[in-house]
Amino acid sequence: MRTLVVLPTYQEAANVAEVLRRIHAAAPDADALVVDDGSPDGTADLAEAAGADVLRRLRKSGLGSAYRDGFRRGLDRGYEVLVEMDSDLQHDPAALPSLLTAVEEGADLAIGSRYVPGGSIPNWSRRRQALSRWGNRYASFLLGLPVHDATAGYRAYRADTLAKLDLDAVRADGYGFQIEMAYLVHRLGGRVVEIPISFADREKGESKMSTRIVVEALVLVTWWALRDRVLRRR
Repeated sequence: MRTLVVLPTYQEAANVAEVLRRIHAAAPDADALVVDDGSPDGTADLAEAAGADVLRRLRKSGLGSAYRDGFRRGLDRGYEVLVEMDSDLQHDPAALPSLLTAVEEGADLAIGSRYVPGGSIPNWSRRRQALSRWGNRYASFLLGLPVHDATAGYRAYRADTLAKLDLDAVRADGYGFQIEMAYLVHRLGGRVVEIPISFADREKGESKMSTRIVVEALVLVTWWALRDRVLRRR
């Protein structure tokens, strides 16, 4: 299946060439699209030099926006599978074939999950793991979403399923974007499967995640549950 790996970047000059090399080694037939938000460190130029297609955006516009733009380009160009992956090497490209196999075998969304048997986060503290696990349980319970790791950002979508979603209506960023996309696929009747992965610490550079993004996700999950499970019933 024709596969496009979408990699949002901002200030990832230290990682982008290596992640592209590892993607090619793991899935030689897959193409890569780097969606760069005007990185001043030359990330976009390094990605092009490494052979990737690059979508250059003028300013930092958020993770969800980057994926939406990347998905649109992939759909326009007829790709059959669209993959989300971080560009900081926390997502091991070696797991990519497992995600693609799951889609080839019928999944509409294959999630690289830290919280199914075989998945792990080896270097996180117990407190950080607990916060992440309970956040995911909160989202799954309120939304009726049969997923252990709805916030995971390593995933593969069947393009035909993705094309049925209204991407313009998806406004969340960060964790909220990942939860909303899984929720939309589930509500559409799509098959969602989880593939165990090991989530590594960032090797180089600095994390872009913020408290605002975490709070946004919790607020949005509560609103979606209220809207879909309470207000619409009334």
